[in-house]
Amino acid sequence: MFTGIVEEIGIVRETSSNRLAFEAHKVLEGTKVGDSIAVNGVCLTVVSLGNRGFSVDVMPETRRCTNLGRLQYGDQVNLERALMLGGRCGGHLVLGHIDDTGEVTDVTGEETARIMRISAAAQLMPYIVSKGFIAVDGVSLTIVNSAELFLIVSLVAYTSKQTTLGSRIRGDIVNLETDIIAKYVERFTKGQARSLDFELLKEYGFVGQTDGS
Repeated sequence: MFTGIVEEIGIVRETSSNRLAFEAHKVLEGTKVGDSIAVNGVCLTVVSLGNRGFSVDVMPETRRCTNLGRLQYGDQVNLERALMLGGRCGGHLVLGHIDDTGEVTDVTGEETARIMRISAAAQLMPYIVSKGFIAVDGVSLTIVNSAELFLIVSLVAYTSKQTTLGSRIRGDIVNLETDIIAKYVERFTKGQARSLDFELLKEYGFVGQTDGS
């Protein structure tokens, strides 16, 4: 479990077919092999540690479904250690399980803010609502607005400086994770929904038993 509050920007130092290695500093503190670190919002297991970085194994499915398959040597990534129970949750509950990728379709400035428009797949839109949460490359953001197949987020100056989103431009692919609470609410309401049929009407007394006459 993560919060979407990026701790530092790491640098890609290895991109083999099944392994990624990153130069990092802050996220190494207290980390041991087997721990989880979110890389651009993707929950990955640390398989080796060094004085200046760590490495993770990456499945083919992860490369296909996230932007990690596009990483090259020297690229920057957002890093966050797993949330410790009892710690502060300054963002929102982030699982590190990417729902889909989106494309940055527009970036504009508004005073000190950076307004980013991102395309999103149709299946994600039910979970994307104005003033709701979304994680973009692992960064917890509030949705400013949304329409049929896109969402708009606003980055404060601090977020632009402390995460990779400050350098994202039109055409870049980003990882998207929608709010887990919205998914549970949808599942619950679907489970409670019942179609209006004869049996339902009879259960609530709107239809009586026939008397054979």
